[in-house]
Amino acid sequence: MAIDGKRRILVTGAAGMIGSAIVWRLNRLGYDRILVADKLDTSEKWRNLVPLRFLDYIDAGELMNTRHALTDISTVFHLGACSATTEKDSAFLMENNFEFTKKLAHWALEKNARFVYASSAATYGAREDDFREGLLLDSLRPLNMYGYSKHLFDQYAERAGMLDRLIGMKYFNVFGPNEDHKGDMRSVVHKAFHQIRSTGKLDLFKSHRPDFADGCQQRDFLYVKDAAAMTIRLAEVAPGGIYNLGSGKAHTWLDLAYAIFAALELEPKIEFIPMPEALRGKYQYRTCATIEKLRGAGYTEPITPLAASVADYVRNYLMRDQRLGDEAASAA
Repeated sequence: MAIDGKRRILVTGAAGMIGSAIVWRLNRLGYDRILVADKLDTSEKWRNLVPLRFLDYIDAGELMNTRHALTDISTVFHLGACSATTEKDSAFLMENNFEFTKKLAHWALEKNARFVYASSAATYGAREDDFREGLLLDSLRPLNMYGYSKHLFDQYAERAGMLDRLIGMKYFNVFGPNEDHKGDMRSVVHKAFHQIRSTGKLDLFKSHRPDFADGCQQRDFLYVKDAAAMTIRLAEVAPGGIYNLGSGKAHTWLDLAYAIFAALELEPKIEFIPMPEALRGKYQYRTCATIEKLRGAGYTEPITPLAASVADYVRNYLMRDQRLGDEAASAA
């Protein structure tokens, strides 16, 4: 069923990359009765909100205090979280990613609102194959506290008997417009664009395993526009549960690098540098989402090929310093 456009939609983390892409996509589908919640800081992520249409902004720190005033909500897209995989403050992650999600999920279910939340592919831990959603949650072993904070809510929702009434999304390697504020958590596409612009070359980690040549480590790269489309479609049609959101294809870092150079109309110049010792024991050499469950739930749209995604991102956003939604102003 379609999202009820006569009622209001709540999007948390709405100034972030995926959150703002969801608001952008909702706007394109004709929805603008949207409440956006986030915690604006000293970064420039406020710029992601400027081109978007919504009813009101709510500071994320006040959201639970004002929930009594949040009436007539049909759908909650909960993207708000600390997404830094390097964050070491466990108490902060537990409060922000776990406790807050619990409170909001219970509130949404009490209000009979659809609750769609961001889990993470980081919950799968070090595995390099068999990324099925049907794996026993208790068998997963996240590698960092960020992944564990996401995993813990998945486990809680299952044990509380809530999971079949929620939609949990395990995003793989999402990249695209509106990630400028993410610092070290920016995608390789964003980092590479600026490195190539300033130095003419791109650094990639050497492989430290004989079964993978340098640059042939693999990831499932997903364009943020596709991630937003998948998320909204799941909200409309999917049964409850956890879903992988990825392209379903594993590409090498070299595939990605060549696509970036092609988008810039430059000859590739790549240098391989040693991987830091601290990363070598935790580094995954291959990730790839299984997306049969996503397809079976009703997402039938073609997924944008990697080269086309990179070209759109580089040429229409990075080179122009534009955000999602700026397209309309550019065309006017």
